[in-house]
Amino acid sequence: MINLSRETIALARRLAAAQGISIEDAIRQAVEQRARESGMTVTSGQGWQRDVSTSAVAARKARMDMIANEIAALPVLDPRSPREIMDDLNAL
Repeated sequence: MINLSRETIALARRLAAAQGISIEDAIRQAVEQRARESGMTVTSGQGWQRDVSTSAVAARKARMDMIANEIAALPVLDPRSPREIMDDLNAL
């Protein structure tokens, strides 16, 4: 069972009432919409699968490249060489 905050339940009730559907359907539809926006698709009865279309793969690659660029732009906080860091980790 999933425990939801009172605010989340109230929002789900308002959304369900506005659409004339059950709370469960409102939550499911909202989660499915966010999943699709993340590049996932729902197949009937078989669960979640990734969208493997060329455009979806390109969009995921672009998001991963953006994250990698953000990480690469972070400051280096350890002045040691990669070899020194690995040697220290191997010593553990």
